[in-house]
Amino acid sequence: MRSLPRLLPDDPEIGWMPYAWLIYLFPFLVYPALARASSLQWGATLAGLALFLVLYFWSHWLEGMKALGCAAGIVLLGCLFAPANPGAGSLFVYAASVVARAGRPRTAWALLAGIEIVIALETALVTLPPYTWVSSMLFTLLIGAVCIRSAEVRRANARLRVAQEEVERLAKTAERERIARDLHDLLGHTLSLITLKAELAGKLIERDPERAGREIREVERISRETLREVRTAVAGYRSEGLQAELARARLALEATGLRFEYFAQPVALGPEAETVLALALREAVTNVIRHAGARTCRIALEQTEEETRLEVRDDGRGGAAPEGIGLASMRERVEGLGGRLERRVETGTSLRIVLPRRQAPAAVPLVDLRERPA
Repeated sequence: MRSLPRLLPDDPEIGWMPYAWLIYLFPFLVYPALARASSLQWGATLAGLALFLVLYFWSHWLEGMKALGCAAGIVLLGCLFAPANPGAGSLFVYAASVVARAGRPRTAWALLAGIEIVIALETALVTLPPYTWVSSMLFTLLIGAVCIRSAEVRRANARLRVAQEEVERLAKTAERERIARDLHDLLGHTLSLITLKAELAGKLIERDPERAGREIREVERISRETLREVRTAVAGYRSEGLQAELARARLALEATGLRFEYFAQPVALGPEAETVLALALREAVTNVIRHAGARTCRIALEQTEEETRLEVRDDGRGGAAPEGIGLASMRERVEGLGGRLERRVETGTSLRIVLPRRQAPAAVPLVDLRERPA
């Protein structure tokens, strides 16, 4: 079964609003009804409406100056129908919205002035009634000005998105280069040393078995130390600690307009537990921002003598969607430390991570994230 053609491009900044603006066609259609128009007049009105809709929706698929043909066609329809149908003055408003997207503000203002001149000329030539030309000129100017401003904001947002994507690309490139340098510094010398010692042990295994054994044990010791260093390095790549993740969560939530509520007690965490909680917090906050449609996100961190609890709760849409890769990985990490992850989706979504306390390092008070630095 073939799907119907799309009337508008898939642009989140456009959305469904072009459909809503069609409400301004109401005067164009209601006047013939009030004037008890003939069948011929109704036929002309409906034909003009059909042509307008083609030009209107087509203009949203065109970029820049390419849309001027559609604007010119809409202006022509307004000129043809305005003498007999005062409601046709609204067509000039649609033309103004099209030229507003045609270029930079200076170009758009010049085109908008051209539409105003066309209305003035037609008024002089065919003597349009005041309620037609006054409303046409006024609303064309007002709506055109608003659309010019909106178009400039959209262009600024597009430039910002391009800049953000470039910053992210450069950051990823720098991070890959840093990881490559760290791994080279960490493993390059060690692997060379292991290779030399393994070769030496192979040569001594028949002549001096005792020394060969010492070399093999030394290889084992170096390998274990290297493995520990690699694990430490990888943990550093994955998380900067719970305090850093809490601060990053606050900034991310506030940047997207969500209200941030935070409650935390001083906690004592081992390195593994802190890494797991930090990664869980990162994943939970990311899900709230991307999928929850929430207005508020509450983060609570508390600790008892037996366990540490982290809860991230939002007031979003909830829903019993299956767990994705992020939540599955989070659950595996939590259960790997003997903890549990509880997910509730009754009113909004609540994620609760509970970890048992296996060691008791010194408690470090967390910074109150509700206060901004002066």
